[in-house]
Amino acid sequence: MNANPHEQLDLRGTPCPLNFVRTKLRLEKMPPNQILEVWLDKGEPIEQVPNSLQMSGYQILQTIEHLDFCALQVSSAQILE
Repeated sequence: MNANPHEQLDLRGTPCPLNFVRTKLRLEKMPPNQILEVWLDKGEPIEQVPNSLQMSGYQILQTIEHLDFCALQVSSAQILE
């Protein structure tokens, strides 16, 4: 699945947890059921941000690994339990 994102957020070089906070703020401003693609550095950011988003109720659609960064696609609709 390679969905076309509605918005893109480049957070390469942004440290944890600031990259999670910026991602969550952007998702909160988006209409429901849209896709945000977030560019994150490899290592701690791509390990931590997806888990934090899932714990906040967001669905990770896919992670695309590029040569020097990862693109994380997230649905803007929160999953209510």
